[in-house]
Amino acid sequence: MESSANFINNWDHYLIFGAYTCTAIGILILLYHEFRILLLKDYKEKYDYVNLHEVRYFWYAIVFFIGAFALYMNKLASKMEFGNIETWFYVRIFITASFIVVSYVLFQNLIQIYYPRFVEKKLNRIRNKPRISPTGNAMRKLAEQEEEAHLDADQFNEQNTVQSVDYDVWVDEKTGFKKIEKYIASQHAIECPECGYVTFKIVKEEIEVEPGADSPGVLLKHFKCSYCKHREARESTLAAMRQSEVTA
Repeated sequence: MESSANFINNWDHYLIFGAYTCTAIGILILLYHEFRILLLKDYKEKYDYVNLHEVRYFWYAIVFFIGAFALYMNKLASKMEFGNIETWFYVRIFITASFIVVSYVLFQNLIQIYYPRFVEKKLNRIRNKPRISPTGNAMRKLAEQEEEAHLDADQFNEQNTVQSVDYDVWVDEKTGFKKIEKYIASQHAIECPECGYVTFKIVKEEIEVEPGADSPGVLLKHFKCSYCKHREARESTLAAMRQSEVTA
Protein backbone atom coordinates (compact mmCIF):
# COMPACT_ATOMS: atom_id res chain seq x y z
CA MET A 1 0.00 0.00 0.00
CA GLU A 2 2.86 2.33 0.89
CA SER A 3 4.58 1.66 -2.44
CA SER A 4 1.31 2.47 -4.26
CA ALA A 5 1.06 5.75 -2.35
CA ASN A 6 4.64 6.65 -3.24
CA PHE A 7 3.96 5.87 -6.89
CA ILE A 8 0.88 8.12 -6.86
CA ASN A 9 2.86 10.94 -5.26
CA ASN A 10 5.61 10.67 -7.85
CA TRP A 11 3.00 10.50 -10.59
CA ASP A 12 1.44 13.72 -9.31
CA HIS A 13 4.80 15.48 -9.55
CA TYR A 14 5.12 14.37 -13.17
CA LEU A 15 1.61 15.65 -13.88
CA ILE A 16 2.46 19.12 -12.59
CA PHE A 17 5.69 19.14 -14.58
CA GLY A 18 3.79 18.04 -17.68
CA ALA A 19 1.13 20.71 -17.18
CA TYR A 20 3.73 23.46 -16.87
CA THR A 21 5.63 22.12 -19.87
CA CYS A 22 2.52 22.01 -22.08
CA THR A 23 1.56 25.53 -21.02
CA ALA A 24 5.05 26.82 -21.81
CA ILE A 25 5.07 25.13 -25.23
CA GLY A 26 1.64 26.59 -26.08
CA ILE A 27 2.80 30.09 -25.16
CA LEU A 28 6.04 29.65 -27.10
CA ILE A 29 4.11 28.59 -30.21
CA LEU A 30 2.01 31.77 -30.08
CA LEU A 31 5.07 33.94 -29.41
CA TYR A 32 6.98 32.30 -32.25
CA HIS A 33 4.12 32.95 -34.65
CA GLU A 34 3.83 36.61 -33.64
CA PHE A 35 7.62 37.00 -33.83
CA ARG A 36 7.63 35.63 -37.38
CA ILE A 37 4.94 38.16 -38.31
CA LEU A 38 6.93 40.96 -36.69
CA LEU A 39 10.03 40.06 -38.72
CA LEU A 40 8.18 40.48 -42.01
CA LYS A 41 8.40 44.12 -43.03
CA ASP A 42 6.54 43.83 -46.33
CA TYR A 43 2.79 43.89 -45.68
CA LYS A 44 2.02 41.55 -48.60
CA GLU A 45 4.45 38.96 -47.20
CA LYS A 46 2.92 39.50 -43.77
CA TYR A 47 -0.56 38.98 -45.24
CA ASP A 48 0.44 35.75 -46.99
CA TYR A 49 2.10 34.38 -43.86
CA VAL A 50 -0.94 35.07 -41.66
CA ASN A 51 -3.27 33.66 -44.30
CA LEU A 52 -1.30 30.40 -44.51
CA HIS A 53 -0.25 29.83 -40.89
CA GLU A 54 -2.43 31.75 -38.41
CA VAL A 55 -5.11 29.08 -37.88
CA ARG A 56 -2.58 26.23 -37.81
CA TYR A 57 -0.32 27.75 -35.13
CA PHE A 58 -3.28 28.83 -33.04
CA TRP A 59 -4.64 25.28 -33.13
CA TYR A 60 -1.26 23.82 -32.12
CA ALA A 61 -1.20 26.14 -29.09
CA ILE A 62 -4.76 25.19 -28.11
CA VAL A 63 -3.87 21.48 -28.22
CA PHE A 64 -1.04 22.01 -25.71
CA PHE A 65 -3.28 24.16 -23.48
CA ILE A 66 -5.88 21.38 -23.47
CA GLY A 67 -3.18 18.92 -22.42
CA ALA A 68 -1.94 21.24 -19.69
CA PHE A 69 -5.42 21.71 -18.24
CA ALA A 70 -6.15 17.98 -18.35
CA LEU A 71 -2.92 17.11 -16.54
CA TYR A 72 -3.47 19.77 -13.90
CA MET A 73 -7.04 18.63 -13.22
CA ASN A 74 -5.75 15.06 -12.92
CA LYS A 75 -3.34 16.27 -10.25
CA LEU A 76 -6.15 17.98 -8.32
CA ALA A 77 -8.15 14.75 -8.40
CA SER A 78 -5.41 13.02 -6.37
CA LYS A 79 -6.55 15.00 -3.29
CA MET A 80 -9.89 13.22 -3.35
CA GLU A 81 -9.97 10.28 -0.96
CA PHE A 82 -11.18 6.89 -2.13
CA GLY A 83 -10.93 3.45 -0.57
CA ASN A 84 -8.98 1.79 -3.35
CA ILE A 85 -6.18 4.13 -4.43
CA GLU A 86 -5.09 1.94 -7.33
CA THR A 87 -8.58 1.80 -8.81
CA TRP A 88 -8.91 5.57 -8.44
CA PHE A 89 -5.60 6.01 -10.28
CA TYR A 90 -6.93 4.18 -13.35
CA VAL A 91 -10.23 6.06 -13.14
CA ARG A 92 -8.27 9.32 -13.22
CA ILE A 93 -6.40 8.18 -16.33
CA PHE A 94 -9.65 7.31 -18.08
CA ILE A 95 -11.34 10.60 -17.13
CA THR A 96 -8.31 12.60 -18.28
CA ALA A 97 -8.16 10.80 -21.63
CA SER A 98 -11.90 11.33 -22.13
CA PHE A 99 -11.56 15.03 -21.32
CA ILE A 100 -8.74 15.42 -23.85
CA VAL A 101 -10.72 13.72 -26.62
CA VAL A 102 -13.90 15.71 -25.97
CA SER A 103 -12.01 19.01 -25.67
CA TYR A 104 -10.04 18.26 -28.84
CA VAL A 105 -13.21 17.75 -30.88
CA LEU A 106 -15.01 20.71 -29.30
CA PHE A 107 -12.20 23.23 -29.76
CA GLN A 108 -11.45 21.97 -33.25
CA ASN A 109 -15.03 22.76 -34.28
CA LEU A 110 -15.01 26.12 -32.49
CA ILE A 111 -11.78 27.17 -34.21
CA GLN A 112 -13.04 25.97 -37.57
CA ILE A 113 -16.28 27.94 -37.11
CA TYR A 114 -15.37 31.14 -35.30
CA TYR A 115 -11.65 31.77 -35.73
CA PRO A 116 -11.72 32.34 -39.54
CA ARG A 117 -13.84 35.46 -38.94
CA PHE A 118 -11.13 36.87 -36.66
CA VAL A 119 -8.42 35.95 -39.18
CA GLU A 120 -10.27 37.66 -42.05
CA LYS A 121 -10.53 40.87 -40.02
CA LYS A 122 -6.81 40.68 -39.27
CA LEU A 123 -6.02 40.09 -42.96
CA ASN A 124 -8.14 43.08 -44.00
CA ARG A 125 -6.26 45.31 -41.56
CA ILE A 126 -2.93 44.15 -42.99
CA ARG A 127 -4.13 44.49 -46.59
CA ASN A 128 -5.28 48.08 -46.08
CA LYS A 129 -2.35 49.20 -43.93
CA PRO A 130 -0.77 52.22 -45.68
CA ARG A 131 2.30 51.24 -47.70
CA ILE A 132 5.51 53.24 -47.69
CA SER A 133 7.53 53.73 -50.87
CA PRO A 134 11.34 53.21 -50.96
CA THR A 135 11.74 57.01 -50.66
CA GLY A 136 9.71 57.04 -47.43
CA ASN A 137 6.51 58.54 -48.83
CA ALA A 138 3.05 57.28 -47.92
CA MET A 139 1.41 55.51 -50.85
CA ARG A 140 -2.23 55.68 -51.89
CA LYS A 141 -4.31 52.60 -52.64
CA LEU A 142 -6.14 53.15 -55.92
CA ALA A 143 -9.85 52.66 -56.24
CA GLU A 144 -11.01 49.76 -58.41
CA GLN A 145 -11.88 52.01 -61.35
CA GLU A 146 -8.41 53.56 -61.23
CA GLU A 147 -6.53 50.24 -61.30
CA GLU A 148 -7.13 49.36 -64.96
CA ALA A 149 -4.60 51.86 -66.29
CA HIS A 150 -1.88 50.25 -64.15
CA LEU A 151 -2.56 46.58 -64.95
CA ASP A 152 -1.20 44.78 -67.99
CA ALA A 153 -3.45 42.67 -70.21
CA ASP A 154 -2.84 39.42 -68.30
CA GLN A 155 -3.44 41.03 -64.92
CA PHE A 156 -6.61 42.71 -66.14
CA ASN A 157 -7.86 39.42 -67.55
CA GLU A 158 -7.20 37.59 -64.26
CA GLN A 159 -9.04 40.17 -62.19
CA ASN A 160 -11.92 41.21 -64.42
CA THR A 161 -12.45 38.37 -66.87
CA VAL A 162 -11.45 35.20 -65.05
CA GLN A 163 -11.92 36.80 -61.61
CA SER A 164 -9.49 34.31 -60.08
CA VAL A 165 -7.44 36.99 -58.34
CA ASP A 166 -7.79 40.50 -56.99
CA TYR A 167 -5.09 43.14 -57.47
CA ASP A 168 -4.35 46.08 -55.20
CA VAL A 169 -2.42 48.95 -56.77
CA TRP A 170 -0.49 51.32 -54.50
CA VAL A 171 1.05 54.50 -55.90
CA ASP A 172 3.47 57.04 -54.52
CA GLU A 173 2.02 60.18 -56.07
CA LYS A 174 5.17 62.20 -55.35
CA THR A 175 7.63 59.97 -57.19
CA GLY A 176 5.35 57.82 -59.35
CA PHE A 177 6.56 54.59 -57.70
CA LYS A 178 3.99 51.83 -58.12
CA LYS A 179 3.44 48.55 -56.30
CA ILE A 180 0.95 45.88 -57.42
CA GLU A 181 -0.11 43.19 -54.95
CA LYS A 182 -1.86 39.97 -55.99
CA TYR A 183 -4.47 38.22 -53.82
CA ILE A 184 -5.97 34.80 -54.59
CA ALA A 185 -9.77 34.93 -54.26
CA SER A 186 -10.27 31.20 -53.61
CA GLN A 187 -8.09 31.27 -50.48
CA HIS A 188 -10.63 33.25 -48.51
CA ALA A 189 -13.85 32.16 -46.88
CA ILE A 190 -17.08 34.14 -46.66
CA GLU A 191 -20.18 33.73 -44.51
CA CYS A 192 -22.17 30.62 -45.33
CA PRO A 193 -25.84 31.39 -46.11
CA GLU A 194 -26.89 28.10 -44.51
CA CYS A 195 -25.06 27.99 -41.15
CA GLY A 196 -23.89 31.61 -40.91
CA TYR A 197 -20.24 30.78 -40.23
CA VAL A 198 -17.27 32.11 -42.21
CA THR A 199 -16.52 28.73 -43.77
CA PHE A 200 -17.86 29.21 -47.34
CA LYS A 201 -15.13 29.00 -50.00
CA ILE A 202 -14.83 28.75 -53.77
CA VAL A 203 -13.98 25.20 -54.85
CA LYS A 204 -14.45 25.55 -58.61
CA GLU A 205 -14.96 28.21 -61.28
CA GLU A 206 -16.17 27.86 -64.85
CA ILE A 207 -17.01 30.30 -67.62
CA GLU A 208 -20.58 29.86 -68.87
CA VAL A 209 -20.49 32.67 -71.42
CA GLU A 210 -17.23 33.95 -72.89
CA PRO A 211 -16.91 37.76 -72.77
CA GLY A 212 -16.70 39.53 -76.12
CA ALA A 213 -15.33 42.84 -77.31
CA ASP A 214 -18.46 44.74 -76.35
CA SER A 215 -20.45 42.15 -74.39
CA PRO A 216 -19.88 40.85 -70.88
CA GLY A 217 -19.56 37.16 -70.03
CA VAL A 218 -20.86 35.00 -67.21
CA LEU A 219 -18.73 33.18 -64.65
CA LEU A 220 -20.18 30.40 -62.48
CA LYS A 221 -18.56 30.04 -59.05
CA HIS A 222 -19.11 26.84 -57.06
CA PHE A 223 -18.97 27.30 -53.27
CA LYS A 224 -18.81 24.73 -50.47
CA CYS A 225 -19.05 25.20 -46.70
CA SER A 226 -16.36 23.29 -44.81
CA TYR A 227 -18.61 23.11 -41.72
CA CYS A 228 -22.18 22.25 -42.81
CA LYS A 229 -21.14 21.05 -46.31
CA HIS A 230 -23.69 23.34 -47.97
CA ARG A 231 -23.03 23.78 -51.70
CA GLU A 232 -24.09 26.62 -53.91
CA ALA A 233 -23.35 27.99 -57.39
CA ARG A 234 -23.37 31.74 -58.02
CA GLU A 235 -23.16 33.64 -61.28
CA SER A 236 -21.08 36.77 -61.67
CA THR A 237 -20.58 39.09 -64.62
CA LEU A 238 -17.29 39.06 -66.50
CA ALA A 239 -16.12 42.37 -67.93
CA ALA A 240 -15.94 42.78 -71.67
CA MET A 241 -12.51 42.13 -73.11
CA ARG A 242 -10.14 44.95 -73.87
CA GLN A 243 -9.96 45.92 -77.50
CA SER A 244 -6.23 45.03 -77.54
CA GLU A 245 -7.06 41.50 -76.34
CA VAL A 246 -9.63 41.01 -79.09
CA THR A 247 -7.31 42.13 -81.89
CA ALA A 248 -4.22 40.34 -80.57
